[in-house]
Amino acid sequence: MPIPPLSRRQFVQTVAAAAPVLSARSHAATLGSNDRLRIGVIGAGGMATNHMRTLVKMREADNLEIVNVCDIYEKRLDQAAQLTGGAPLKDYRKLLDNKAIDYVLIATPEHWHFQMAMDALEAGKHVYVEKPMTQNIEQAHKLAAKVKATGRKLQVGVQGMSDESYAVAYEHIKAGELGNVVLAQIDYSRNYRGDFWAGDDYPIDADAKPGVNLDWEAWLGPAPKRPWDPERYFRWRRYWDYSGGIASDLFIHRATRLLKALNLSFPDYVVATGGKFEYKDSLAEIPDTFNVLADYPGGPTMQLVSSMGNDTPVEHMIRGHHATLYFTRTGFTIKPQEEFQKDIQPVSYEKKGAEDLTLHHRNLQAAIRENQPLNCDSTLGLYGVVVCDMAVESYRRRQYLRWDNETGTAVRA
Repeated sequence: MPIPPLSRRQFVQTVAAAAPVLSARSHAATLGSNDRLRIGVIGAGGMATNHMRTLVKMREADNLEIVNVCDIYEKRLDQAAQLTGGAPLKDYRKLLDNKAIDYVLIATPEHWHFQMAMDALEAGKHVYVEKPMTQNIEQAHKLAAKVKATGRKLQVGVQGMSDESYAVAYEHIKAGELGNVVLAQIDYSRNYRGDFWAGDDYPIDADAKPGVNLDWEAWLGPAPKRPWDPERYFRWRRYWDYSGGIASDLFIHRATRLLKALNLSFPDYVVATGGKFEYKDSLAEIPDTFNVLADYPGGPTMQLVSSMGNDTPVEHMIRGHHATLYFTRTGFTIKPQEEFQKDIQPVSYEKKGAEDLTLHHRNLQAAIRENQPLNCDSTLGLYGVVVCDMAVESYRRRQYLRWDNETGTAVRA
C-alpha cells in the first residue's frame, strides 16, 4: 500500500511505535514456498538504496516485507524508513533482536561486513551481504565456518553470479572443448574526468553532523579510531581502513566470474602492480591503476586489468590450447584455434539470467524457502576474498605472495 503523506517526524514515530507488535517467529522455523519473508536492512547508503528500491518493487509478487531499516546517519535512516515502511533503528544489534526477521541485507562499508554477518548468523538470520564477503582472508575463513555451523543461508552480493552463463561455460570447459586452459583475462575500468570515486558521483553531504545526527564512532567500529573526516565517511572506498579499493569493489565481481567458469578455489601465487598514475594529487590512499596476475594450480593464470583513468575495455576471455571462450553481453561464444578448426565445433550461448539484484535476492529467497542452491555462497565468497585480498597485500607490501594450504594464509613467495 502507498505510504500516507505524513511528515518525516510523524512517519518515523508511527513506524517506530509499530515495531514491538510484530509477531515473533522461531529462529529455527522452516519457511514454505508461500510464507512471507521478513527482511531487515542494515545500511542505507547508495548501494543499499538500490537494494531497498528493488525489494520494495518485489514486495507483492515475491511476498516480502521490510520490517526494519538501520543506519547510523539519521538522514539516511529517515529516507530508508520513508522508502520501505520499515521501522527505523540506529543500532543493528537491536534489528537482529527482532525475531520476526528472516533475513538481513548488509549493505555497509566493507569493514563492517564480517562482524555484522557473524552476528546475524548467531541471531539465527539468513544473510545477504554485499561484496566482498569480508575485508580479509582470516575473516572469510571464520564466516564460512559460521555459515556451516549454523546452517543458515548466506548469499554474497556478487549479483553477476545470477547470470548462469558462467556456470554453463564451466560445463563446456569441463567437457574439454577448450583443451587445456592456460590464461583467463578480464577487466573493470572507468574514466573519471576529475578525481576518481569522488566529485559529483560521490558527494559530501553538508547535513552530516557527527554527534548530532551521525554516530561516527559506531561507523568506525572495528576500523582504527580517527577524528571525523567527511572524506572518509562519504568516500570510504578510497581508504585502506575500510576497503581494498579496485580489488574489493570491482575485481571481486570479475574474479568471481572466472572462479565460477573455471571451478577454481585457492591460487598458488598472486602478484599485483599499479599506482596513482593519473590522479597524482588525489586524497585517495588506493591506486587508480591496479593489475593482478594470479596463478592457479596447474593453470591457468587469471589476469585482472583496471584503471580509473581509461575505460577502453579488454576482452573477457578464457584461452585454451584448442579454443577460446569469449564472454559477451548476451552470453558467450567458443571459437576454435586455427590448428583445431576441424576438431572443435564453434559454440554460441545466449544467457537467460543477468547481473541483476532482483534475481540475486530471488535466488536467496528460494534457498531459504525451498533449499535451492545459492548462486554465490560463502565458499565462493571465500575464494573471491582470497584472490582479491592477496592482491591488495601484494601491492601494499610490494611482494610476490604464495598461498599456504596448510595454514590457509598468504605468505611471501
